[in-house]
Amino acid sequence: MTHTTVTSPASTTTTTTSSGLRSLHLIRVAFSLVWVTLVLTTSGSLVSTDRPTVIAGLLLVCYPLWDVIATLLERRLAGPGSTHRVTAVNMALGLATTAGMIVAVFSDVRAALLVFGVWALLSGAVQLTVAIRRRRTVGAQWPMIVSGAQSVLAGVTIAAGSASAGSGLSTLAGYSAFGAFWFLVSAVALSNRGRREAR
Repeated sequence: MTHTTVTSPASTTTTTTSSGLRSLHLIRVAFSLVWVTLVLTTSGSLVSTDRPTVIAGLLLVCYPLWDVIATLLERRLAGPGSTHRVTAVNMALGLATTAGMIVAVFSDVRAALLVFGVWALLSGAVQLTVAIRRRRTVGAQWPMIVSGAQSVLAGVTIAAGSASAGSGLSTLAGYSAFGAFWFLVSAVALSNRGRREAR
């Protein structure tokens, strides 16, 4: 007897979304690791009272801009849904942060840290909201929930410590490295969920 497996449109959409998110998370990991390496090797010694170099300025501006691009790709992967308004807010925050960072890099590292800290706090809150809403449809969202909560706490710490003489761009490298770790964990979790559903 031949058994034919019928895949429902909802199941296919969920599988496609999970696969796309997994790939996007891996791209985010690669970007973050490259960014962290460049910051540590070119600008890691800069502290709050220093003026950012041209390279440091470019790195600081491209980070929130890349997040806007990644969020746009994520919106397309997810399709229409309840998280669209939230991700639109996240994109607006990223664009505002990019503009703010362009201004900040002409001042000092302290201003850049403050802008970055506020953005990390707000974008972390958005990420947390999206992950909580998405956990029922896509699943395997606990790494993004943890990452969002961690981003909120890190944002508060970075913004509050921006005026400290010991604060520097190496702090942001640490933040990005933790973010890369959680995106990697999320990609693995989505892969495991996909294998379980395929059985």
